[in-house]
Parts: sequence; structure tokens; C-alpha cells
Amino acid sequence: MVVAIVLVLGLALIVYARTSRPAADASPPQVYDVVNGQQIGDHWHGAYGFQVCSDTPTIKLAGDLEERDTAGRLISQAMQTTGIHSHDDGVIHWHAWSSRASGRNAQIGIFFDNYEVDLSDDTLEFPEGDGDNPLSRLIFETGAPDDPEDFPLTYEEGETECNGEDAALKVVVWDDYNDPDSSQTYTSNFDEIRFDQDGLVITIAFVPDDVEVVMPTWAADLPTLGAADADSGVVPEDTVVLSTDESETTTDGTGAAETTEAAESTEGSETTEASDTTEAADTTEPADTTEASDTTEG
Repeated sequence: MVVAIVLVLGLALIVYARTSRPAADASPPQVYDVVNGQQIGDHWHGAYGFQVCSDTPTIKLAGDLEERDTAGRLISQAMQTTGIHSHDDGVIHWHAWSSRASGRNAQIGIFFDNYEVDLSDDTLEFPEGDGDNPLSRLIFETGAPDDPEDFPLTYEEGETECNGEDAALKVVVWDDYNDPDSSQTYTSNFDEIRFDQDGLVITIAFVPDDVEVVMPTWAADLPTLGAADADSGVVPEDTVVLSTDESETTTDGTGAAETTEAAESTEGSETTEASDTTEAADTTEPADTTEASDTTEG
């Protein structure tokens, strides 16, 4: 009798566990592909730029991550598993090739990781270029340094100054490239900021507190820039497209991809942290600063 009761309870727990499994994440953006001439999923674009010790964003990331080996396979595993990249145009091309970059997993940290940009709460570190030019992985819209040594690749609060002034790291996101009043300012957990709609604008800024963070000038051309690859973004044959039926996702045995969702940010001039539990603050005080070890000219 006792054995029978245990068996019944065990079966009941199994049934409960299966029926209570989290549903598939159907929130946008969804995995993009073209099947039988029909587009499925989402193919989005967002302008971005780095505003480093300057009055406006001037820096983009170089490369489209579409280089292939002699067998025609994508060299970049990050590109192969996500599909998130750019085209030397200051635009994030978000056509997710797997659940690693779709739904709740669509966070801008994927883009930074794909281009090997290290962005923590207090430090921005650009990737070092190849060969003799350490800046070869960066594109300067204006103000390119005559000597690459004049432009540090690392900017850290409390260590790096802008023209002798302390500077703070922040990310400003506009919901609409046509609406300068649709901004939200983030002061931490930047990797978790959601890429949750088409037409976003993102400025990653390291500037003194009295410098306004603005949209990149090329944000006004976002529809044209995005249309340049409107017919591309199709999932390559050598890419494994992951389902979102489970709460965790895996790719080629590399393990689970986290599904942490950034908290909704406040609108307008308010600032917030991109985390699940932090409340928004009206203003953000810069981190305590020490004497700078390196100085950057704007």
C-alpha cells in the first residue's frame, strides 16, 4: 500500500513538473529566416555609436563578421550562433539566427561580445586591432587621431580623464531615432539592456557629467542604412537554429545561455540600472575618482 502511494505521488509530481514547465519565449525579436521566399521572424536595425571624451558620438566598430573559411563556413562562431553584427555603418543588424539572441535573450551585450568590446559598470575597453595599427577595429567618423598611441583603448572611471576632467560611463537608449525625447539612461548592467524593438538608437558614452549624451549623426539615416541588407540575414546552412521551448538554450555543446531580462528603464532624463531589482534614480552621481593615470584629448 505504501509503495502504491509513493508511486502515485511520484507520477503526480512528474505530471506537475511537465505541465508547469515555462512556456516558449514568444516575445520579439524572434529568430529570422526566409523559407520558401517568405520572411519569418524579425529583422531589426538600431543605430549605435561611442561618445568618448567628445561632444558627439564619433566611433563605430569595424568589420561585418561575415568572413568565411575555404569551406565556406563562417569563421566567427559568435556570428554563427547569434547572427548579430554590423556593416561598418554604425548600425546593429539584429536578425537572430538562434534563441541565444531572440526573445528575452536579445540583449545588447551580445553585440558587444561579438565585437570583443568589454563594457562593465565602470570600464569601456575597445578591442585591439591587428598588425601595426591598434585602432584597425575602430572607425572614426571624425577626429581620427594622427597617432594611434594618442587614443587609449581603455576608459575607466576614476582613472581616465577627459581633457583633465573626471568622466563617467553611461549608456543612453532612444526608443525612436526620430524622437530625441524618448531616451533612457543606464548607469550599470549595460550588457543586459534589451534590444526589444526596431529603430532604437544607442550611445555608449564616457564623458564628464556636464557633457550631454546625444544620438550619433548617422541615426537620421537609419532607414536607409537598414534597408541595405533588407534581403540578407538568412540563416546559413551551417548554423544550428535553437528552439525556445526550454528555459535554457544551448549551442553546439557550449552550454546554457542565460535568459536574464533587464528591468524596464525610466523614460526621459531619468537614469536607471539595467537590473531586475534596482529602482530608477533621477540623477546619477559619478563614481569616486582618484588621480588619473592617463589623459585623453577630446
